[in-house]
Amino acid sequence: MDFADTFKVCASGFAAQRAKMDVIVTNLANVNTTRTPEGGPYKRKVVVFSAEPVNGSFDNVLDASLQAVRVDDIVEDEKSVKTAYDPHHPDADESGFVSRPNINSIIEMSDMIAAHRAYEACVTVFDATKNMALKTLDIGK
Repeated sequence: MDFADTFKVCASGFAAQRAKMDVIVTNLANVNTTRTPEGGPYKRKVVVFSAEPVNGSFDNVLDASLQAVRVDDIVEDEKSVKTAYDPHHPDADESGFVSRPNINSIIEMSDMIAAHRAYEACVTVFDATKNMALKTLDIGK
């Protein structure tokens, strides 16, 4: 395996987890937003990942198993709006109900912890690969 292929996989993991963290932070920042420029309450967003082949000089037999992660899309959660009775709220409808984002901060925080741990795992792999490459250079001395 080429060191560059490992660095490509790590870089894709860094980018994917960064995108996930950005979406989680946006969700937490809009937990009480009842009015958006698009109209209606903020809708919780979720990152969709997919696997992407790494193009490199890897052995043909194992070529399909080397995959990088890619952010495929950022979609709105289908169950992202809840209604609450609050007739004094400025965004209440004629029945007195307000549409609010259905964002659970505990779920968002646990997703943030998972993204942070995945990011740390990428850092560990990156450092180990870097150290192996440096040791390989030391062999040639």
